Amino acid sequence: MSDDRTKINAIEEMRFRLLIDAVVDYAIYMIDPDGIITSWNAGAKRFKGYEEAEILGQHFSRFYTEEDRKAGLPQRALDTAIHEGRFEGEGWRVRKDGTHFWSHVIIDPIRDPSGKLLGFAKITRDLTDRKMAEETLKQSEQQFRLLVQSVTDYAIYMLAPDGRVTNWNLGAQRIKGYRPEEVIGQHFSMFYTPEDREAGEPQRALEIATREGRFENKAWRMRKDGTRFFAHVVVDPIWGETGTLLGFAKITRDITEVTQAQQALEKTREALFQAQKMQAIGQLSGGIAHDFNNLLTVILGNLEIVRKRAADDPRITRLLDNATQGALRGVSLTQRMLAFARRQELKTEAVEIPALIQGITGLLRSSLGPAVSIETRFAPELEPVMADVNQLELAVLNLATNARDAMPNGGKLIISAQTHEVHDQKLSLTAGRYVCLSVTDAGEGMDDATLALAMDPFFTTKGVGKGTGLGLSMVHGYMEQLGGRFILKSRKDVGTTAELWLPVALANSTTAPAIEEAAMSRVPRLCVLVVDDDSLVLTSTSLLLEDLGHRVISASSGAQALELFDSEPAIDLVITDMAMPKMNGEQLAQIIRNIRPQLPIILATGYAERLEGLAARLPRLSKPFTQLNLVEIIALVMK
Repeated sequence: MSDDRTKINAIEEMRFRLLIDAVVDYAIYMIDPDGIITSWNAGAKRFKGYEEAEILGQHFSRFYTEEDRKAGLPQRALDTAIHEGRFEGEGWRVRKDGTHFWSHVIIDPIRDPSGKLLGFAKITRDLTDRKMAEETLKQSEQQFRLLVQSVTDYAIYMLAPDGRVTNWNLGAQRIKGYRPEEVIGQHFSMFYTPEDREAGEPQRALEIATREGRFENKAWRMRKDGTRFFAHVVVDPIWGETGTLLGFAKITRDITEVTQAQQALEKTREALFQAQKMQAIGQLSGGIAHDFNNLLTVILGNLEIVRKRAADDPRITRLLDNATQGALRGVSLTQRMLAFARRQELKTEAVEIPALIQGITGLLRSSLGPAVSIETRFAPELEPVMADVNQLELAVLNLATNARDAMPNGGKLIISAQTHEVHDQKLSLTAGRYVCLSVTDAGEGMDDATLALAMDPFFTTKGVGKGTGLGLSMVHGYMEQLGGRFILKSRKDVGTTAELWLPVALANSTTAPAIEEAAMSRVPRLCVLVVDDDSLVLTSTSLLLEDLGHRVISASSGAQALELFDSEPAIDLVITDMAMPKMNGEQLAQIIRNIRPQLPIILATGYAERLEGLAARLPRLSKPFTQLNLVEIIALVMK
């Protein structure tokens, strides 16, 4: 009988240790012959709390309790390892934060081939749970019941061999909703979902626990009120001293929130990946658009020169017109690419809403299809707003496309605008006059949860591959940049209204000042220093300027420009590219300004960088530019 009991205890101890080994990490580190810590692993950091930098070089006795240090236990452990070849023991240890944990410790001496002691390998396991279990087993059955009953985060209860519930703790009552008298004597399969009961999952769990010594699983379970929760379940068989199956110990934990948090983390990771991908695409788009702007500058410039020099042949003129129109389409494309890459500054001007909507009505009708009818409602004498025309058109097109997708069977799209006076900050707007441009559909609408996420980047209800989830967030960012507000209102199965609150244009708000033709004609013939690292752009710009009668000195770098500047005192104007290697346009302009403070300098750029300092104060010539653009900006800086 004693041997059987010993075997049973050994089996239980082995099973318990296997369980602990499966869920508890190891602290593995080295100490030198004097007990000084020389290495530190992640497991040690995790449950002892010390970073590697703050523990290396410290004596390992700091993990012992004060009583054990006074009793000399640290040194005794090392002496035992040296004399007996190994030290193994258990005891209370101290974490960095002062809390205690019960540990199982193994110390092995490390010797070189000659037998010289090099140090010790130390492995520590956190056996606090096991220690607590052993302490509990030392108490009476009544004390054990009181302990189990006090647990509310875990459902802990016993099953008879046939699966009937024999006891019930407060945690089980809280998680599953049944009082003890309602559940004791009932079969535990009542907690399983109907589909799992039909598949025989309850009996399979007991069979696996009996056969393998343990059953562990995560699955959906049922509460008394019929709701489901995601549970982590452990079932252990309980054996008598003679090997008779007495029943099962069952522990259930509600991990619904943890699982949802994990799913949310995965979604966040996917969103991060998408953001990184879109950022890379944006950078690529911006770079391509910049290079295309240089090419389009060359194409448009040369077409202008050819047009002037070609014979008055209608066939040649028609070919030049087609080529110019194609190049201008390329300009529009690069502008949209730069807008996507966030490398284009907003060019705000006074915009008439009715005229803008009328201008894109044809595009709207072709985009929305015949099943969607468009109705416009504009207040009389609607005031103009301050906006970037291209970006506002894109915003309206985006909202209209979303409205179309929300009306798969067709419907009416209403575009309206009305002026409002904002006196308070209910709409998070500065007090003033605004035009509310709204796009309303009678589509599927959104519930409150979807509406709350609608403007989040990468959130979309259109399915994989049918939308980036960036559209509404880009509209929101554009409106914020304008000093306006983007508001979404929606009701499920009723429809959605998207409101763009745009600041009214001030009376003196105008676009860039126009240069009178007479003023242009009064510009004298100049000596112009043109600097660009792109030889094609440099040649094209020089030809355009020479065609206007100016004398041109060209340089392909900032350094070459400075050499020419020193040797040519008659330079009247500098036109320099901004993005150049080694010395960019701003750096070149600063050096020239130090030499000749009053000399006019124009920056040419392929996209609207955010400039600071001197560069922000210099006139800017946007690529691609035409000969007329050159005439206008020269007239502006030379007047």
